[in-house]
Amino acid sequence: MPELPLRNQVAVVAGATRGAGRGIARMLGAAGATVYCTGRSVRGRPATPGRPETLEETAELVTAEGGRGIAVRTDHTVEAEVERLFARVRDEAGRLDVLVNDVWGGDALTEWGKPFWGLSIAQGFQLLERAVHSHIITSRHGAPLMVERNAGLIVEVTDGDTFGYRGNLFYDVAKNAVVRLAYAMAADLRPHHVTALAVTPGFLRSEHVLDSFGVSEANWRDAIEKDPYFAESETPCLVGRVVAALAADPDVAAKSGRLFAAWTLTKEYGIDDVDGRRPDWGTFFPRKVREIVDGGEPTEMNLFIVRSRLYQAELDPTATEEAERLRAWLARHE
Repeated sequence: MPELPLRNQVAVVAGATRGAGRGIARMLGAAGATVYCTGRSVRGRPATPGRPETLEETAELVTAEGGRGIAVRTDHTVEAEVERLFARVRDEAGRLDVLVNDVWGGDALTEWGKPFWGLSIAQGFQLLERAVHSHIITSRHGAPLMVERNAGLIVEVTDGDTFGYRGNLFYDVAKNAVVRLAYAMAADLRPHHVTALAVTPGFLRSEHVLDSFGVSEANWRDAIEKDPYFAESETPCLVGRVVAALAADPDVAAKSGRLFAAWTLTKEYGIDDVDGRRPDWGTFFPRKVREIVDGGEPTEMNLFIVRSRLYQAELDPTATEEAERLRAWLARHE
């Protein structure tokens, strides 16, 4: 692969302020791309209470990586603003090669621990507007620039590589909906040689996650004592490197319409995280669940972990025996 495989290519990363979006923007820049970094948080006008990150910072990081970062404040739930964004891309760059939909904005709206009949409809609908409607609006106005050139890649960022229940109805709908968006868009885009697919990171060490554990990227391992699952966490740049590899893959069209996990694509493309590790959440998590079932204590956390794995296994026809063991363990301890 050439040193800068995305040189002269243009990307839009929607939701680039922090987390996976920032990591993806940075690594597209490291591959040589011009990256329009979009979202709502700009200097002097933060959109997420308690979070200091801005689009300008992301754009500067993109440029520092070797690309060209351009910050454009855009509320992706407002169609007129999205239209203006892509009109600017057309006028300035004349092309669009990669579109990444990573707008989320649902952390404060997700009511964990409640059954769906106890959830706020207003909060849930706002979550869907931010996390699903925004993706549809963005792709609707970004795709034409790709269709005109008969080339391009649209990436939907989700959470999890299975369709197992994610523990909250609105969160579950949002994260599954964007996977379906990738599938549906791929069908319409296939005749135009434009690829759409979905990607999930593993246990992401986002800025918010690091803060919640009281650690920084420099000493993140100190948090493993609080949460052993943190041992297999990854930086946002890992999924960024995965997206950059997809964008540079001449055969990426073979993946159109499908859902991929970062931990499988790192193996396929030979990618390591920026800290030199290659986390494999897909192997690590089931192994930890087996340890619980084989002799772990029925703590509240362990019950949650086993239940989460059951939601995944019960939809996997190859995991029937595992699902039965998980149900039996939960029946004994719940």
